[in-house]
Amino acid sequence: MFDTLQTRLGGVFDRLRGRGALSEADVDEALREVRDSLIDADVALPVVKEFIDKVRPRAIGEDVIRSVTPGQQVVKIVHDVLVETLGAESAGLELGSPPAPILMVGLQGSGKTTTSAKLALMLQNRDKKRVLMASLDVNRPAAMEQLKILGEQAGVPTLPILANQMPLDIAKRALAAAKVGGYDVVILDTAGRQHVDEALMSEVAQVRDAVKPHETLLVADSLTGQDAVNIAKAFNERVSITGIILTRSDGDARGGAALSMRSVTGAPIKFLGTGEKLDALEAFHPARVAARILDMGDVVSLVERAAETIDKEKAEKIARKMKKGEFDMNDLAEQLRQMSRLGGMKGVLAMLPGVGKIKDQLATAGLDDSILKRQEAIILSMTKTERVKPDLINGSRRKRIASGAGVEVQDVNKLLKMHRQMSDMMKKMGKGKMPFGMGGGGMPQLPPGMFPGGKR
Repeated sequence: MFDTLQTRLGGVFDRLRGRGALSEADVDEALREVRDSLIDADVALPVVKEFIDKVRPRAIGEDVIRSVTPGQQVVKIVHDVLVETLGAESAGLELGSPPAPILMVGLQGSGKTTTSAKLALMLQNRDKKRVLMASLDVNRPAAMEQLKILGEQAGVPTLPILANQMPLDIAKRALAAAKVGGYDVVILDTAGRQHVDEALMSEVAQVRDAVKPHETLLVADSLTGQDAVNIAKAFNERVSITGIILTRSDGDARGGAALSMRSVTGAPIKFLGTGEKLDALEAFHPARVAARILDMGDVVSLVERAAETIDKEKAEKIARKMKKGEFDMNDLAEQLRQMSRLGGMKGVLAMLPGVGKIKDQLATAGLDDSILKRQEAIILSMTKTERVKPDLINGSRRKRIASGAGVEVQDVNKLLKMHRQMSDMMKKMGKGKMPFGMGGGGMPQLPPGMFPGGKR
């Protein structure tokens, strides 16, 4: 989502860090480039002006100009102002006493219905809440049926559909059903329109007045850029939104909407939609997002994601086998699945510090997530015996495995080579030897062929 902004700002700050001393003119020149970068990222002009006005007096202070590392100090100041702009801290949901109504609002096509199901699944799995969903969209064909299907996929109950009911009546029925059923939360998915109009706003306002929601969440498509900010402003003025969920943040948006919305509406961004799957919703942490924008990485989120997705028992079992130097193809397949659950190679790399500087090299290396699927397909084409004893795999077996996985024999060879290298590495670690070297910039040098299948 912030790739363009990250690249532009990275170039500006690299030049600043390369100077031993900074003059006021140097800072002004850098801030002009920062301003241009923000405008190019579709940040609202008033927000850009306010941002620069906050950064400049801090950046030209005596403590910075006379600092031993003035460039680094300016980067820290920009980081701090980014956090202030995005919101000082992460804003969770204010649910209050059950059943807590959550009103989902937004335009048609913003992903509101899917996001309702994602939020319900998160509340159910992470917060252990009993959630009921109800669709108030009587205009869009099959909208209610869509929410019902998503509810079945997520394992979240939905309000039974009754023909010819109006949105206000459905909302009241949902609230009554939630009380009787002992639900903690009831998510109300309102109707959307192609654009903001009086009929839409009036309908949403009536439902809000009737159910008195604990949260009114605007679902906005981050790919709409500056228009998303205008939509947020319109909804906020009419129904007083309490939070924002930005969808499609995994796309190629320039990030301006996220940087503008907090300032324009005063409502915090609470969640980001990071993919199409129902579990692809993550809490919005301003400090972590600011760190990603400035290529400082987001290891905390990576660790949290690992804690949520990795099977602890399986991980401990593999760790014990690794310690003994016993690392077979079944273990490698599980490692590949865990990598996919973490967001794939791109998802993991995006959260590591300094990766923004080597994006071109990574693209050239062809490290896309299809490699993980191809590698797992190769392992699944092996027999049970071959997975436990890969040394048995000779030339004819390699041809059979390649044919079964739909790949070339050289892909099978690369995977076997990678397994052998990883197995050797585990044996050395078990003996107390460290097989890694340190590359330039303090980056660990992984064994060659660690990610086979990419371009060379």
